[in-house]
Amino acid sequence: MSNRNIKHVRPGELTLTEKVVNISRVAKVTKGGRTFSFTALVVVGDGKGTVGHGLGKSNEVTDAINKGIEDAKKNLIKVPVINGTVPHEQIGKYCGGNVFLKPAAHGTGVIAGGAMRAVLESAGVTDVLAKSKGSSNPHNVVKATFDALINMRDPWSVSQLRGISMKKVFNG
Repeated sequence: MSNRNIKHVRPGELTLTEKVVNISRVAKVTKGGRTFSFTALVVVGDGKGTVGHGLGKSNEVTDAINKGIEDAKKNLIKVPVINGTVPHEQIGKYCGGNVFLKPAAHGTGVIAGGAMRAVLESAGVTDVLAKSKGSSNPHNVVKATFDALINMRDPWSVSQLRGISMKKVFNG
């Protein structure tokens, strides 16, 4: 992921909701047999543009989820959400996972697959068209979605960068 527009957030003052994206049972084969443990991929967000993801591993499912939540709180970022949608089209890539996000009109809803849906809903996006291409591995899809969201730019930063007023950004 590129570090160009990452805006880290402190979780102390936020009320975050958690969504478990994936739980996997992992087997380790030893001399005495198989030892099972669990991994949990978790997404947290406040529904107002702040979102994070984390991975937790433990011998118990609940412990893995709790570790994932704590890890996700350490990786919170700020995402530009304008009128419930993303500001512009964006492609995100991570390993074999590719995602495409496109703004949608009010009332469209979140048209996205499972892992992308969890990230976008936690971020507070209510209307978006999204497509996942390539790998359907939830870990890669979540990280590719974060790559797309990190590279989003809001109109205010674009107007400041170009040195023009907001009226010219929207009216051309």
